Amino acid sequence: MTKSATIFSPSREPLSLAALVLPQASILEVASVLDPLRSANRHLGEERFRWRVVSHDGQAVPLTCGIELPSTGPLASAEGADALVVIAGFRQYEVATRALIRDLRRIAPRFRAIGGVDAGGWVLARAGLLDGHRATVHWEDHEDLAAAHPAVDVVHDRYVISGPRFTAGGAAPAADLMLHLIRARCGPALALQVAASFITVARDGAEPQSSLPVPDRNLDPRVAAAIARMEARIDTPEPAARTARALGLSTRRLEGLFQENLGTTPGQHGLDLRLQAARRMLVDTRHPVQEVALRTGFSSPSAFARAFRRRFGISPLDARRAVA
Repeated sequence: MTKSATIFSPSREPLSLAALVLPQASILEVASVLDPLRSANRHLGEERFRWRVVSHDGQAVPLTCGIELPSTGPLASAEGADALVVIAGFRQYEVATRALIRDLRRIAPRFRAIGGVDAGGWVLARAGLLDGHRATVHWEDHEDLAAAHPAVDVVHDRYVISGPRFTAGGAAPAADLMLHLIRARCGPALALQVAASFITVARDGAEPQSSLPVPDRNLDPRVAAAIARMEARIDTPEPAARTARALGLSTRRLEGLFQENLGTTPGQHGLDLRLQAARRMLVDTRHPVQEVALRTGFSSPSAFARAFRRRFGISPLDARRAVA
């Protein structure tokens, strides 16, 4: 296999991966990248995949669950690996410092492939490493990434492979991506064995992301469809009556289904989705509060502030200050 060949092609050569984990990443995302490779080695009975975990400064990385992930060294110690994957989650504007962006640009040409998981796509875009490529990030961040980086073709796929770049929208899509890597290099039989080890199935990268990626058997499909409409209209919420008509239901029937399935009303559930999205923007972006209000469908900052305080017990500004 030539050095220029894609890592997503058949090969019996070992593949080495360096995982750059940033603070406030999720342990599930780290495991979704590394554990399928570990399982593949176990089924093969040989070390066909190798990996190392690095951090920017070489120190242990604090994760969202409260534990610290040990690092084998600083970013420079990733050199020599075939691929670098950046795993990031919350507060990427804070943890992806100017120094990190500079060092990523410098080290990027030394890898055959570079990828990002969840907000890792944001970090790569800020470093200019996704310009001219198709890419994805977590579904909540699609709009912001596309607006901030017009040179990146942002899509709603679960994961995307674009030449020497690859991105995944979160933990589950990252596992799908790793299963695809295993299938591409070692064949479908091994990928099926690895998937079976985790009692799961691989999903295609081109499948769209959603906050309800797998239908909940306990949730009425009409309720799931209504929620999908709400999520697609966070900035321009529609009345419950319009949602009901779009689904071929009466307003009363839709309200009954929401009470039976979720114990709430369509209007309250839609409002909660908008407020949750607003809180994420306050914590993870630098958008002014007025812009956050508009992006989540509130007619004025004062109406937004009142609804936010009723839901979370603090003002939008206090929510942002608490994180800072």
